[in-house]
Amino acid sequence: MAQLEKGSKKLLNAWAFYDWANSVYSLVIASAVFPIFYDITFPKGTPVPIFGTEMKSTAVMSFTTALAFLIVAFISPFLSGVADYSGNKKNFLKTFCYIGSLSCVGLYWFSKDNLYFSLFTYLMGLIGFWGSLVFYNSYLPDVAYPDQQDGVSAKGYSMGYIGSVVLLVAVLAVLLSSPEGRQMQVMRWSFVSVGVWWIVFSQYTYYFLPKGNKAENKVTSKVLLNGFRELKKVWGQMEHNRTLKRYLGAFFVYSMAVQTVMLAATYFGAEEIAWADNSAKSMGLIISILLIQLVAVAGAVLTSKLSAKIGNIKALIFINVVWAIICICAYFVTLPVHFYITAGFVGLVMGGIQSLSRSTYSKFLPETTDTASYFSFYDVTEKIGIVIGMGLYGAVDQMFGSMRYSVVFLTVFFVVGILLLIRVPRENKMDYNT
Repeated sequence: MAQLEKGSKKLLNAWAFYDWANSVYSLVIASAVFPIFYDITFPKGTPVPIFGTEMKSTAVMSFTTALAFLIVAFISPFLSGVADYSGNKKNFLKTFCYIGSLSCVGLYWFSKDNLYFSLFTYLMGLIGFWGSLVFYNSYLPDVAYPDQQDGVSAKGYSMGYIGSVVLLVAVLAVLLSSPEGRQMQVMRWSFVSVGVWWIVFSQYTYYFLPKGNKAENKVTSKVLLNGFRELKKVWGQMEHNRTLKRYLGAFFVYSMAVQTVMLAATYFGAEEIAWADNSAKSMGLIISILLIQLVAVAGAVLTSKLSAKIGNIKALIFINVVWAIICICAYFVTLPVHFYITAGFVGLVMGGIQSLSRSTYSKFLPETTDTASYFSFYDVTEKIGIVIGMGLYGAVDQMFGSMRYSVVFLTVFFVVGILLLIRVPRENKMDYNT
């Protein structure tokens, strides 16, 4: 078929639809069902024997997650360099999609008797999901003009929230209608459904997205290091773009905390909240995640409108203030009703800060066709931040025996993020608009 024009409605919708396809992973696997499944597999107080020692189950998951992001941060420059050179980002997007979706299917066999294979499957699911986002995000300036990017970025997140809620509601309906002895099996099948959903719905995106910006070139051994050369080149170019450099520094710090909260929230709810029983815990956590997703749809839209009125940087400062308050309040959350209220506020700022961060970075980019290199830098920055965030979160959890101290510790990153955002210069008209 003929390539769609940049900015066309069909192309923008096709790009945003990948969020519909892949967000079921971030909801069902990363946030809702799998953490509950993991908590049942390793109840609170049950040590996990691993590599000749014993650790808290939540700390094991934090360190496994940190390792996955470390791997993604390391391999992304290799892949982005090849993608830019070969002019076929779409194939890399597909590859990581299939790695992630098939790993979701593999979680069907997750068990404590097969711990290393189980953790490896979870690890590969994370790598597939986040690796695919490197190339998905890099398409944004290729498909949308600057004045479209805030809106289409928010649309992508909103579609993701809605699509993932559809699948989670279906899973919840089956769970509620199943006897207690069958619920673990239902959860296993929900992991399979995520993999199938992700593969099937992503095909619409692949059909319309262009292959890349360049004519196809033959990939040689030298090309494998192109990504690192491009990262070095991007870093050098930032010396002449003070706004982009300072913004990226602020993003590195506050994103470290945002992503850690999002990845660890359900594990926090499972271990730190006084639920009536295991059944109430399972349903309560899923309802909380549903609440977050539904509120996040409105949050992404409201944030887009707020940024249009006061500018992206001021909007991000405001959202970071809210995040800092949430982390402080989380220390005192003990009852389910407290957790529900906190979840509502998390949802309100979760979608907004993600979509606005992505589109703000896109707006600050110089004119270039090698968008994968710039977004690789963005994604590597985010992933290294998550490695540090999850590593510190797990270490504090293991040291003090409670995730409450871990969450409060993250407040520091939001405060520093606010201070760094204040330092982002607004020297011209475009900067005031962002």
